[in-house]
Amino acid sequence: MKTENPPPDDEHTETPKRILVIEDQELNRKVVRIVLQSKGYTVVEATDAMEAIARLEDALPHLILMDIALPGQSGEDLTRRIKANLAWVDIPIIALTAAAMSGDRERILKAGCDDYLSKPIDIKILVERVETHLRRAET
Repeated sequence: MKTENPPPDDEHTETPKRILVIEDQELNRKVVRIVLQSKGYTVVEATDAMEAIARLEDALPHLILMDIALPGQSGEDLTRRIKANLAWVDIPIIALTAAAMSGDRERILKAGCDDYLSKPIDIKILVERVETHLRRAET
């Protein structure tokens, strides 16, 4: 005998926040995916700029985690491209980068990223920053 669950109460269910992770390193994507999914987020992945644009055209994410050292088009250039599109300009972008030299943070923020985390990523700080930017985007 098949039993069905009652339909969810729309007033009390919230669609999980969708996060686009743009990262060419599989291990980095996997760690971020596992952490964010454990917090209830839907994670969509892209490994380069072309794939990221395709994901953005499929469905808008609530937030983007952007590797700066992508193959082909850099994360900085991709950020500028995203922020130049009126449909995407308000999506918060958090840069994930190994670039931690003097001036890197300022350069990356100037490209349009809303925040900056240096690699290796501290998982606790990542989750805090994601939650902070998602709350800001809701207001």
